[in-house]
Amino acid sequence: MSAQTAQQWFETSLGQYLIDHEFRYFDQVVANIFGYNAAQIGWSQFCFLRLNRMPLQFTVEPNNNPSLRATADLLPIKSESIDLVIMPHVLEFNENPNQILCEAHRVLRPEGHIVISGFNPLSLWGTRHYLKSSRHEFPWNGHFIALSKLKDLLRSLDFEMAGGRLYCYIPPFKQEKWRQRFQFMEAAGDRWWPISGGVYFLHAIKHKHGMHVIKPGWKNSLAGKKKLVAVTQKLNEATDNENSNRPQLHKSFRSD
Repeated sequence: MSAQTAQQWFETSLGQYLIDHEFRYFDQVVANIFGYNAAQIGWSQFCFLRLNRMPLQFTVEPNNNPSLRATADLLPIKSESIDLVIMPHVLEFNENPNQILCEAHRVLRPEGHIVISGFNPLSLWGTRHYLKSSRHEFPWNGHFIALSKLKDLLRSLDFEMAGGRLYCYIPPFKQEKWRQRFQFMEAAGDRWWPISGGVYFLHAIKHKHGMHVIKPGWKNSLAGKKKLVAVTQKLNEATDNENSNRPQLHKSFRSD
């Protein structure tokens, strides 16, 4: 797959239909993820981090014009330094998706977020992927990964599923007029065939095995000290009062 071929497809009516749904999901999810560093791997010509508020945002890709020119399976990024990684359709267009997920896991901080989009092989879009006439065209020439398999891969890396969504229930017609005629399928998709959307999105959080958040016990220790001081003051006051009420014995010394 060449970057030029992909870019040409995105400029078509069907490509714009897909990009509109990509922005719809990424905008909603990344706006509520906080931290310092966010990385978008792939598709650098589209800024899917536009609504995220992290101070450092950058794109990673071997082609086009990214912030960092690198491959997704060998990231020149420090381990546990990124708070958010998004990967729009990266896995199905690379030969080693397992290594890409391992790299994403490595660079993410504990409790960091990953958001992935992919083409669903169990859909009308996936059916076209298997047609002989489309095997050499973008995006049907990718290796579509089943959603269930992707979830298993993420769980094996100690990721916890945090959310997801399926879009694009309309068949992948090239002509917009035909997609308009089947517009009813978009509204009915979530209700009647929720697992057959042409594109899926998955949001997961990295957990570090054996890691527990320990809250400081300063408040409890300070509270105990305050109570001890208060009790001590009361005891001292009671002792002073008792001594003041006692009759005082005075001794006089006379020298004979």
